[in-house]
Amino acid sequence: MHSKDYFDRVADQWDSLQASFYSEKVRDRALATAAVRSGATAADIGCGSGFITEGLIRAGLRVIAVDQSEVMLTAMKRKFAGIAGVDYRCGEGEQLPIADDAVDYVFANMYLHHLEKPPIAIKEMARIVKPGGILVITDLDSHTFEFLRDEHRDRWLGFDRRDIRQWFREAGLGRVTVDCVGEQCCAQSDTGDESASVDIFVASGEK
Repeated sequence: MHSKDYFDRVADQWDSLQASFYSEKVRDRALATAAVRSGATAADIGCGSGFITEGLIRAGLRVIAVDQSEVMLTAMKRKFAGIAGVDYRCGEGEQLPIADDAVDYVFANMYLHHLEKPPIAIKEMARIVKPGGILVITDLDSHTFEFLRDEHRDRWLGFDRRDIRQWFREAGLGRVTVDCVGEQCCAQSDTGDESASVDIFVASGEK
């Protein structure tokens, strides 16, 4: 099963699933790291059902929400029905449907480990940020929980923070930081035989 098929299947229950994996502290730390300002425009890449977008809306930002799953975007539209300022777009991380220098901030939460080529995706995210804009990624540290490949369709078992720093710099970003969120992502295997608990990092860079 491709990751898109997995997210199509779980779209209607994704909010509750996500809440079981990690808390809103992850979102709060991501937005604080970017120091978001009201009235700006942000892109939420791999938006899912709108975990990051919800925080951005509350902070007074306009959002371009991108996901590869039309089913997930449909669930998100229902969730934010009647709320203005969200532009929903279907697209892949390695070829984002957003123009160059279009947004003030880019966020990608728990998205990178589902991609085949994370360095290319980071360059794409850097492409759409305005000069002076900020890219923030929250994702998993390197781990050994193989069941996440099979059950959650993870392509990468987390990341070495040194690689993240290098990929940000190769994308032309400066003031790169990679730090611990102070939160873990927890998941139980569908078979009940294994459970995972993995530290979450927050990485940021300025264009």
